[in-house]
Amino acid sequence: MDAEIIAVGSELLTPYRLDTNSLFLTAELNRSGFRVRRKHVVGDHDEDLRQVFRGALERVELVISSGGLGPTQDDLTRETVSDLLGRKLKLNETILRGIQERFRSFGRTMPDVNGRQAMVPEGAEPLENTRGTAPGLWIEQNGKVVVLLPGPTSELQAMFVREVKPRLARRGGNLRLYTRDLRITGLPESEVDQRVSPIYKQYPGAETTILSAPGEIQLHPRVWSDDKAAATKLLDELVERFRMALGENLFSTSGEALETVVAGELQEHRATIAVAESCTGGMLAARLTNVPGSSSYFRGGVVSYSNDLKSAWVDVPKELIEAKGAVSAEVALAMAHGIRQQTNATLGVGVTGIAGPGGGTPEKPVGLVHIAVVNEKSAKERTFRFPGDRDRIRHQATQAALDMVRRYFPYAAKAKG
Repeated sequence: MDAEIIAVGSELLTPYRLDTNSLFLTAELNRSGFRVRRKHVVGDHDEDLRQVFRGALERVELVISSGGLGPTQDDLTRETVSDLLGRKLKLNETILRGIQERFRSFGRTMPDVNGRQAMVPEGAEPLENTRGTAPGLWIEQNGKVVVLLPGPTSELQAMFVREVKPRLARRGGNLRLYTRDLRITGLPESEVDQRVSPIYKQYPGAETTILSAPGEIQLHPRVWSDDKAAATKLLDELVERFRMALGENLFSTSGEALETVVAGELQEHRATIAVAESCTGGMLAARLTNVPGSSSYFRGGVVSYSNDLKSAWVDVPKELIEAKGAVSAEVALAMAHGIRQQTNATLGVGVTGIAGPGGGTPEKPVGLVHIAVVNEKSAKERTFRFPGDRDRIRHQATQAALDMVRRYFPYAAKAKG
């Protein structure tokens, strides 16, 4: 069955509020056997709401909305949909008493305006809201279903799982979406597509999407099927062929973040790591320690931003900085050696660069980053030129550093997943 999602709220049409409910709803609908054909964001205007709901009901069997069920005059979803479907609103005394009791439990008296939330269209099923005052609504008409959910995320998700999902399970049939989440680094999007498009074009029963993110490319093959075993077999075959085409650039087949993959490698090889950062300002240490259990492999790190602290904290010779400059391959290597020796870690990582927007020169432009990874016996340094603004450059630098650590370990033919 096909579905459309409508996010209601004028605030969603400003730069200050983002619709995230539709991401949750899409995932849940796919698991329940519904294809999401369209998503809409519409403001709190009666005619705009009417047009969006009318169009959706003409196209699909299931329409789910979020927002616009509050007590104020600009919450119009309930009233607009009721009028569109030709149903009168009637006061539900049970819901009203529940809202009043909820206010009493907090030591407050229910404002009269909240009584609007107890108005229910004729023939609609109220959906209990265990986390707020606005009940949801399940409305069936002419073989179509309209589900109205509250906007607050905690209320919407709890209501969907408890009230909506069981009802959808009886309607979705056996068709389900099966998917994989592959993560690639070290290749641009165009080259990833060049390597994998000849493969996925041979599988008309599967859909493959390529997405670009800072420092990585994501590959999402997916199959709609009522046969789990057949879908799994097809995806396994696709992933294996993608693996051969992408080589060690593929670091995960199950959507793991790069720091999680690196954590697994460090733990598997019983290795420890320490970092000395300049332009990334602690972001690399933050990513390494964002993984539960990081105390088993992360020895520590420093943000040696100034030249004198590069010398004082990680033993970079002042003469080296004066001769080569703080942003240089030699200083990155010295930082990596210094932090490894200071912490007695298996691996030391040094990062230095120019994140911008100022500070660049023709010889050393904004986006230039040197990264070094060293152990007791060997050292590797790479020089990068990252595009973008300050945040993007810094994130890409941490991604590149993590990838260098990942590649330090022997490549085992299979990405994590």
